[in-house]
Amino acid sequence: MIYVDSSVVLADVLAEQRSPPAEFWNEPMVASRLLEYETWTKINALGLGRTRGDRASAILDHITMVELSSSALGRALDPFPIAVRTLDALHLATIEHLRSLGHDMELASYDARLIAAARALGIPIFRL
Repeated sequence: MIYVDSSVVLADVLAEQRSPPAEFWNEPMVASRLLEYETWTKINALGLGRTRGDRASAILDHITMVELSSSALGRALDPFPIAVRTLDALHLATIEHLRSLGHDMELASYDARLIAAARALGIPIFRL
């Protein structure tokens, strides 16, 4: 299963050059509920709710949202192999939690720091 980071969702919604191919969105996907907040906060900050809101909603509706579990929150308090930002720690901890439940996970992201941290944890990276 693919764990999706906000950099990928926003690249598509904002029509950036590095956007994932259309067929990418047909894959089974999961993300922390944080993804929804990160996406809408950025769209609203840019004043693009009217023009990009429908696309954002369509993408987010396709992604299975996972609530932050006490296990993931607890893991995010522990050190990571490399320094990470707060939201990245929560995303990585969620991936590790899902993996502990037996789910095969790959991270889809354009964020170099998040990718480096995921690699340090042995999390496979989905090639976009």
